[in-house]
Amino acid sequence: MTDPRTMTKHVSKLLAFLSVAVLMLLTVALAPMFSQAERQPGETTEIAAVLPPAPGAGTSSQAAQPVVPQSEAQIYLSFAPLVKAASPAVVNVYTAKNVKSRASTMEQLLYGVPAQGSVQNSLGSGVIVGADGIVVTNNHVIQGADSFRVVLSDRREYPAELLLADERTDLAVLKIDTGTERLPTLTFADTRAVQVGDLVLAIGNPFGVGQTVTNGIISATARTDVGVSDYSFFLQTDAAVNPGNSGGALINTKGELVGVNTAIYSRTGGSVGIGFAIPSEMVKRVVDAAVNSGTFVRPWLGLAAQAVSFDIARTQGLDRPVGVIVTEVYPDGPAARAGLRRGDLVTAIDAREVFDEKGLKFLAAVRNPGELAQLTVLRAGQAQTINVQVEPPPGATEADVVLLSGASIFNGARVIELSPRLAEENGLDPFSKGSGIYVHSVTRGTISRNYFQPGDIIRAVNGKTTKSVRDLEGVVDKGGRDWEIEIERNGRTVKGTVRT
Repeated sequence: MTDPRTMTKHVSKLLAFLSVAVLMLLTVALAPMFSQAERQPGETTEIAAVLPPAPGAGTSSQAAQPVVPQSEAQIYLSFAPLVKAASPAVVNVYTAKNVKSRASTMEQLLYGVPAQGSVQNSLGSGVIVGADGIVVTNNHVIQGADSFRVVLSDRREYPAELLLADERTDLAVLKIDTGTERLPTLTFADTRAVQVGDLVLAIGNPFGVGQTVTNGIISATARTDVGVSDYSFFLQTDAAVNPGNSGGALINTKGELVGVNTAIYSRTGGSVGIGFAIPSEMVKRVVDAAVNSGTFVRPWLGLAAQAVSFDIARTQGLDRPVGVIVTEVYPDGPAARAGLRRGDLVTAIDAREVFDEKGLKFLAAVRNPGELAQLTVLRAGQAQTINVQVEPPPGATEADVVLLSGASIFNGARVIELSPRLAEENGLDPFSKGSGIYVHSVTRGTISRNYFQPGDIIRAVNGKTTKSVRDLEGVVDKGGRDWEIEIERNGRTVKGTVRT
């Protein structure tokens, strides 16, 4: 039998040998980390050698593990350099409006009615997009104002000239004169590349407290049910946006202008994390129009459409609702000439999916007149591509408004012939059945105010269909005391006889 003391000596030697081997292995494994720790401040360190592989790298069994930051640079990440570069291009926009009031002194004191000759001031934000002083902001920031003033981030102030104000896109373009000085600008991002989850910063002047920066992500794209403008197609963000931020910049991590902050959803007036911005592709279109022509012409497809429901999607063989069904095609319009038909299902325009008519209109409107828009169309179960050349809608514009006069019930009414262009400018249905004359406005204190309202469509007078303003003027010139009128008001047909 072996002596137990001899076995104990052998075991002790074995354990000692194993301990030395383990220490040697640990020394070899940890040597790179110790060598990095011994580097002097300012020397370059290869962090990749000690960090685990990035997600998706290596084999599927090598899951990424959380790690402690290995350098001061990793600990102190900051948006400060980005903000420092972008914020000089974001400005404050001040407006002034001269108010004329006939309110008594008591009404002014009790109800806060502005005194006659007083000036109302308001504040918003803006973005410099042209080094020569071109500033873009929201239309609702400057609407109704008599004068404009732009204050740069370094507090210099300049009077501004209004180049273009477009209510339907809720955008306006101003111009300031800084002489030969070139101003800092933000470049336009490619909105088509924006994805939900992208980091963004909102820069503006909320509540007039001064330039403020908030951060968040893109919460949604292509929001078309906001109802802020006729061309609703907004980026949604959870970056804090408050009153005063309107017209300010929403930028990405490259410092590019993703959109112009425009509206918030709130029941209190403050930010609840649901803000909306006009995509930069529409902003660029409006700015280009302001600089080059002074008029923003909305391209037109010449069709009406409705969203695809789940039931319609199933009948079309789709696995989900997508696209719009063409319900009307304007005769000899762009869509008709390209070969589109009623019942066609448009699933995308320029390879971007559409889900309702507003989205379709927006994606067409970012094209310049004369350019081709590529529509992906599903017809009889077969997908095909149809190129439609977008163009301005035809017909009369608001410049063609005629003021009616004479001894008749139409005295003081401003009227214009119905047309696709008028419909686009006023949000009317360009496919309204029948012809007629649109009542653009009614002069206060005239007889027409007793019988007509802005928005009425005069279909017939004294049994004669009014297809043109000339037709209406011909009937009015004949005079008389009895007027048999047929009008359309708020979608309802109203008939009656008026005796004067």
